[in-house]
Amino acid sequence: MDKPLNVNRLRTHFSLIKLIAWTCIFLGLILFFSLHYPHSSPSNRLKYLEDSDWKYQILNSGRPKSRNGFRVLVTGAAGFVGMHVSTALRQRGDGVVGLDNFNGYYEKSLKRARENLLKSKGVFIVEGDINDGVLLTNLFKLVKFTHVMHLAAQAGVRYAMKNPASYVHSNIGGFVSLLEVCKSMNPQPAIVWASSSSVYGLNKKVPFSEMDRTDNPSSLYAATKKAGEAIAHTYNHIHGLSITGLRFFTVYGPWGRPDMAYFFFTRDMLKGKQVSVFEGRNGFTVSRDFTYIDDIVKGCLGALDTATKSTGSGGVKKGPAQLRIYNLGNTSPVPVSKLVNILEKLLKVKANKVVLPMPANGDVLFTHANISLASRELGYKPTTDLQSGLKKFVAWYLDYYKPSGKKSSA
Repeated sequence: MDKPLNVNRLRTHFSLIKLIAWTCIFLGLILFFSLHYPHSSPSNRLKYLEDSDWKYQILNSGRPKSRNGFRVLVTGAAGFVGMHVSTALRQRGDGVVGLDNFNGYYEKSLKRARENLLKSKGVFIVEGDINDGVLLTNLFKLVKFTHVMHLAAQAGVRYAMKNPASYVHSNIGGFVSLLEVCKSMNPQPAIVWASSSSVYGLNKKVPFSEMDRTDNPSSLYAATKKAGEAIAHTYNHIHGLSITGLRFFTVYGPWGRPDMAYFFFTRDMLKGKQVSVFEGRNGFTVSRDFTYIDDIVKGCLGALDTATKSTGSGGVKKGPAQLRIYNLGNTSPVPVSKLVNILEKLLKVKANKVVLPMPANGDVLFTHANISLASRELGYKPTTDLQSGLKKFVAWYLDYYKPSGKKSSA
């Protein structure tokens, strides 16, 4: 039997109230932390804006090689996914300008090495903060960006317990700052941004689907990504921005992040250090849907290629705009203990492994992506299994961190 119309209206009403409440809470947090968190140096910003060589590099980097090529602003371009996406876009002929603040969450030398690699491919990275509205506005004045690939974020689940303000500053405040500039552009760019599989939080049903509820985050990092999805809905609804969110599932591969398990397991195993493998209650093995970087890049490009134009002008919505969310995973969860076994064979080293109970640090026991929607609408089809992907990562790692202590720039 159909439910009464007034019941459906009531549910819709409360859902809208809940969305508005979440948005207001996090916008309030942005205001609070903006008063307690350092911003970009005005003198550094002015140096950039007045430097003719800097402008030339941006214009040259942002110029497509073909008439129909995109002009893409990639935030977090010196990051792991950002570097690979920027490379792929440039190689196919799109204009690409990067933006990164080169923060110290992990070794800056790795980020600088990624920057040098992109420079050799014709991609220029502006060093600046996504919270710097003046800088963002001037970048858009120089290059008429058709698309924004927003990958800048404070990453990591566990670090949120040490520095929560950085997550609000980057993942919420930074996203709002970027959207504020994008909404005011004419024409507005289409936006693709990185959400996270972490939004599924404490969900028990697997595989995780985009249709599942995501209101049980297990970490502050997950909560900021959930807030980002609510904020994206708001700017789409009010300002007509075309926005696509991508929920990444445990991305790994060459040039990866040192805070990820596969990376620091490799480092510690080569040094003979202890490797901690966590398990849940009753010996439940921690598993991850490890997804190789090349597969993630294909998903990112698929999202860009299928993104429709924003419908607003000068911040005013002119018609309905595209709003999408997709899982990008591998659909084959692997126990972390198996990850260690594969690394042992590839490194030819026996791990000094110890099994410990999983600490209450915001991590979840398992992740598993349902990618049917991305497959159907983006043509997303991951092809790299964990064994093959780790083999490529180890080859890169051994080359980059040479025994001589000298790091490779290639």
